Amino acid sequence: MKSYKLILLFFCALIFFTYSKVMATEEAKYEIINKNNIYEVRKYFDRLAVETITTNQSNSFRKLFNYISGGNQKEQKIEMTTPVTRIEKNGNMTMQFYLPKIFDKNNVPAPARQDVKIVTIEGGHYAVLRYSGRASDSNFIKHKDILEKELLKDNIPIISSSIRATYDSPFTLPMNRRNEAMFKIEIK
Repeated sequence: MKSYKLILLFFCALIFFTYSKVMATEEAKYEIINKNNIYEVRKYFDRLAVETITTNQSNSFRKLFNYISGGNQKEQKIEMTTPVTRIEKNGNMTMQFYLPKIFDKNNVPAPARQDVKIVTIEGGHYAVLRYSGRASDSNFIKHKDILEKELLKDNIPIISSSIRATYDSPFTLPMNRRNEAMFKIEIK
């Protein structure tokens, strides 16, 4: 009986670790402009994203996941990319999935829902603080505050709301997760 439990435990752990490493294959492209011990400055280029206003984080994720799973006007499945971002826009929290680079404004499938939109995220310079652990509000706020204080100390103008970027599935062990706090900044 004990050996069956060990075998079952082994297979459960194997499945868990297999799923914890499942990631999107494409990441938003950037160039690292500068880096110090706390944060790095990246230059991102314009990119397409699908977004929805966040009233409930899991509900917003579901809407966007439904879009890339074929819930669009072309019923086309789209590969998941990273990161998934959340940013305050016009007083509302907005969740965004970046779209693969094969899409442009001419070939991107239109959303089937009115509360899901295709947007172009303007490129520019972003200060980024990378951290691991849970993608909780408290963990994000802690790292966002550290980044904001460092940017103020370095006299770097912040020109956006804070951005929360997550890269891994919820099945990834917290110590292996990649999370980021970001601000769009002005480079003088």
